[in-house]
Order: sequence, then structure tokens, then C-alpha cells
Amino acid sequence: MNIKKILYKALEDSFLHSNYSFDDLTLTFSNRPEEADFQCNSAFAIAKKVHANPEVVANAIIANLNQDVADVWFSKPGFINFKIKDEVLSKLLNEALSSDRLCLEELEEKETVVMDYGGANVAKELHVGHLRSPVIGESLARLHKILGNKVITDTHLGDWGLQMGLTIAGLEDDGYIDGYFDSSKKNKEITLDTLNEVYPKASKRKNDDEEFRKKAESYTKFIQDKKEPYWSIYLNIREISVNRIKANYEKLGCYFDLWYGESNAAPYVEGVVKTFIDKGLTREHDGAIVVDVAKEGENIPIEKKNPDDPQLYKNPMPPVYLKKRNGADVYDTTDIATIEQRNQDYNPDKMVYVVDKRQAAHFERCFRAVKMAGISPASQKLEFLGFGTVNGKDGKAFKTRSGDTIKLEDIINLISNGARAKLAENGIVDNDELALQIGVAAMKFGDLSNAPSKDYIFDIDKFTSFEGKTGPYIQYTGARIHSLLRKAGLEDKFDSLSSLNLIDIADENQRKIAINFIRLQESYFTSYKESSLSSLCTALFDFASSFSKFYNDTRILTEKDEGKKSSYLALCLLILKALKQATGVLAFEIPEKM
Repeated sequence: MNIKKILYKALEDSFLHSNYSFDDLTLTFSNRPEEADFQCNSAFAIAKKVHANPEVVANAIIANLNQDVADVWFSKPGFINFKIKDEVLSKLLNEALSSDRLCLEELEEKETVVMDYGGANVAKELHVGHLRSPVIGESLARLHKILGNKVITDTHLGDWGLQMGLTIAGLEDDGYIDGYFDSSKKNKEITLDTLNEVYPKASKRKNDDEEFRKKAESYTKFIQDKKEPYWSIYLNIREISVNRIKANYEKLGCYFDLWYGESNAAPYVEGVVKTFIDKGLTREHDGAIVVDVAKEGENIPIEKKNPDDPQLYKNPMPPVYLKKRNGADVYDTTDIATIEQRNQDYNPDKMVYVVDKRQAAHFERCFRAVKMAGISPASQKLEFLGFGTVNGKDGKAFKTRSGDTIKLEDIINLISNGARAKLAENGIVDNDELALQIGVAAMKFGDLSNAPSKDYIFDIDKFTSFEGKTGPYIQYTGARIHSLLRKAGLEDKFDSLSSLNLIDIADENQRKIAINFIRLQESYFTSYKESSLSSLCTALFDFASSFSKFYNDTRILTEKDEGKKSSYLALCLLILKALKQATGVLAFEIPEKM
């Protein structure tokens, strides 16, 4: 049962009877929830068109409304109010309780979607800049899946650029890979700590040492040509990095269907370059092959008042680079080749990229290029979802006290330690698994409650609080219900309980739970449309809060009327299932005890 659809259909029938346009039909949750559940404001727009009083129009709509589901009334100056009948809410909740999906509907038009998120770089340590992509991307992927889309997730590793050549050049200079070039010598063991030391040093050195930079560039080309022993060294570095990246992402509850990288797109590069050349879309620029993607009104030369001003154009839109002067691939090339690869392998309706918003111009250029070349068909949607930065309480980028970029592993430890301290206040000690579970929920809910494009403040004390709009509050609500059901002896009998028609809405607290359940189910679709989990987070918090009011005001386990007690427990079970369904999308778990 979908209450909102039923009300909408009743309004459509009334509009049809009165010859009003469906274009003016609106139905929203009431902005005065203490009085009504839904409201329709259509009378204002219609009255303006037909030159009538909104009150007359609203009452005409009401006169032709089927009122089996809700009580309907008018309030000045032109609002139509709906209050869902208690028996209808009871029926809805019982249907949801007996449904595996809690009656959550699927999308009417389903799509095949490739979700590109994670984006870690091989041979580089994961840091705070890598936090939001897996958190946002994983939850969006799960949202798409629960609503019926076929989803393929790909972390798309950065494993093909200059950092690989720099790393090998640095390892060579430090004597780690002598055995690859001279069989009489031995290689030193390479660990992630080794790479974390070697790469930053090599990256800094290239700025001051021209010969070293040229060597790194040549090694990058050797890797791309699979020349030995550089290819074998590269594969070893990649394996070491990916194993650590996987471990950290799994701590965050993030899992991928594909662990592809730029290297997997390499076999498609020559084909896509040829496509651009054959279609006459390329030109040569300083020995490189480029594609102009600027539109009219972009790249307008600026009259330079200061010759040292680096800005040359208004609305700059540089060309896409397909090949460097030395023939090596660049990021533009591999991202375009990746789109070709995904189309050949999966032919998706849509590709979604969850990437730092500072990469917006890069992806706009690539998207334009693949549309120009027909690599991406006109009907295919390419969506860039840019996210903001993680800031400290001072509003600046979150860093260590010394000013260094903080590692992702350290962030996980920080948030887990914060959760561990909160657990200790409740008498729970030496439970690292629970601390990690709560810490991850705290971090994710704190992030996902914000729109992805916004920067947000990383506040451990606020995020790990068991009170207020936080992940641990949602978890604590679920753990409290687990405790209730255990004490009632029902926790191991979920299936038999859910098959009974037990819930009977009998007071205002239960009504609020029912209405907030409807809001929660609706929020999945709102979050889908907005490509943001903030609506789901808000609705989930409101839903959990309505349970807390019911729990505090109701004697559940000591209720003597067995009918009422069964209804209360069935309602608690539904709430727990709804919490788990939503947190499953947000990619964190509800523990049984806290």
C-alpha cells in the first residue's frame, strides 16, 4: 500500500471531474504535522487561472474526493488537508511487517548503472581526501540497488600515470629493485611503508631534478608498453597497494564488483584515439594529439592588464589531450577509454562518477569528447557527482597538528577511539569490533547527512554522541529494540511474528511512528532524485525519534492487555526492520547491544 499514491489518484479523479489540469496537482507532507499528515496547495494555482476564490476551488476539489483513506478538510486561505485514518495506517504497517522489503516499491523505469567511486591511487597512501568518495559512492550504489537498478561498482584505481614511473625510479635509486636488472643482486622487500616513503620523495625530486623527471616519464611509458622488468615491478607495487586499499575500504563497509584501474582501459586507448582521428576531431598541439571541446562563449581571450596574470581566458575550457608528445597516455585518454570499455562490457544506461568536485572541469571535457565522437550514445547519461572537502572544527582542511595530510587509516582509528570512549561511559570496554562499528556509523552518518557538494566539519565528539542526529543514536535505538525483543522472548521468532496481523494504531505516538514510516519510505526516492543521502538520513532520524517518544511514554513489556502488548512488540519489530533497511543503504550496521 502506497498512501501517497492513493491520495494522488483520488486527487486526479477529482481534478478530472472538475476539468482541472493535472499540471497544477501537488501533494506534499503537511508543514503542520500536528494538524494534518498531507496537504494539497493546488487551489491557489487553479484559482489564479480561472479567476476564482481559492476557497471555492479547494472545496470543489474536496467535494469530489474519495475519503475512504483519509479525513479531508479545508483551511484558509486555500489548503486541502488530509489526515490518514488509524485503521488505514494499521493496515499499512501490518502489510509492511509481512513484506521482505517492508513494501518499499521499486523504480518504474529501471536502469543499468556503472558507479565509479573510491578512486585510490596505487603506490600512494590513502588520506582524508579519499574518505568521502567510498562513503558517498557505496551508499548511492546501495540506494540504486534497493530501488531496482542493476549496478556495477568500480573503484577505478589510479595505476597508470606518472606516479608509477616516479615510484619505480625512486625504488631504483634507493637500491630496492637491483635484482630485476642484475641477477647477481637481490631485491629488498617492498612494503606499503616503503612506497609511502619512496613516492613522496620522488615526487618532490622531479620538481628540481630534470634528469630524474625524464627518467620517471620514460619508465611510465615502459610500463604502458609492458616492457620488462618495469612491468613486473609495476605489478608487484600494484598488488601491495591494492591489498591495503581493500582492507581499509572494507573497514568502511565498502565493497566493489570491479577492482579495475586505468591500466584495464589501456587496451582500448588506440581504438578510441583512432575514432577521434577518423572523425576529424583532433589536431596537433606541440607534438601532442588534442581534441577541442570548448563551446561558443568559452575561451574568450582576456585583455591582459598585467602581463604576469596567468589567466588567459574567460570561461576557460582547455582541449582534451589524447596523447602526450612522447606518445604516452594521459588521464583524459584513460578516462575516455574507460567509458568505451564499460560500454562494450556492460552497455549501461548511466555512469555516475563520485569524485572531488575540483575534478569537475576534467570530467566535463571528457564527457563532451565522448559525446562528440559517439563513444557515448546520446541516450546515455554521464553524471559527475562532485563532493566537497572534509574540514576540521576551524573550518580548514582536516590535517594533523603538524599540518600534514591525515591518513585514512588514522581517521578510522580516531573515530573508533571516540566511539570506544563513549562505550566506556556505558560500561562497555575492550570491544574493538563494536567500537569500529559505531565509529564507522558515526562518520558515515555525519558525512551523508550533508549534501555531497558541501564541505563538512569532521567533529568526532558530535558524530559519536548517542544523542541527537547521529549514527550512534540510530544504532542505539535499534539496540534498544533488540533488548526489548530479547526480554519478551521474541528475538529468535521474527519470521513467525511478522506473519501475524498484529499492529493496531491506538494513540498519537503510534500515529507519528506510522507517518514517519511513510516519510522514511518516501525519502528513498527523494534521495535517489537528489543523488544525496541527506533526505534519507533526516527521515531516519525522525523515525527513530518517534520510537523514542513511544518507548518513553508506553509500558511495553509490563502491559497486561496481551492484545496491546502484541501490537506494541510487532510495532517495535517493524521499526527495527525499517532501521536495518535504511542503515543497510547507508552501509553501516545496527549492533544487538550497545
